[in-house]
Amino acid sequence: MEENKKFMKEAIQLAQSNVEGNSGGPFGAVVVKDGEIIGSGMNNVTSCNDPTAHAEIVAIRKAAQKLGTFNLEGCELYSSCEPCPMCLGAIYWSHLSKLYYAGTKDDAAKAGFDDSAIYKEFCIPKEERSLPSTQLMREEAVKVFGAWIKSESKIPY
Repeated sequence: MEENKKFMKEAIQLAQSNVEGNSGGPFGAVVVKDGEIIGSGMNNVTSCNDPTAHAEIVAIRKAAQKLGTFNLEGCELYSSCEPCPMCLGAIYWSHLSKLYYAGTKDDAAKAGFDDSAIYKEFCIPKEERSLPSTQLMREEAVKVFGAWIKSESKIPY
């Protein structure tokens, strides 16, 4: 348990450094494998003009690069805050084995980082969501999936 606190302390320190350096939001994250930090990240949304540059995403990208794989099974992520929907999706897609977080999404909302609208959007029919979306050219897209299914050189993930 002490080792878990050590890694969480590092994630929180990254968040604090980001606030002090005015480089982005108050979020930090580390990816750990076998007791070693293999990827770390701070929120770089405003400094990189990248809305996907959340701390968890940055840490996952660095860890995947270091290991040379997109599958981070056997790794754990420590985040200074409960992940947003985008980051949670990335955590699942990267096959991380465990997630630890400090602050909650409600704590983040009080600081101006409210994801509740996004969570609500997932639960309503597409045609009622605030983001208008229109499906186009489904048949052509389905052909690409057919090519993927038949491909003998694909790398499943």
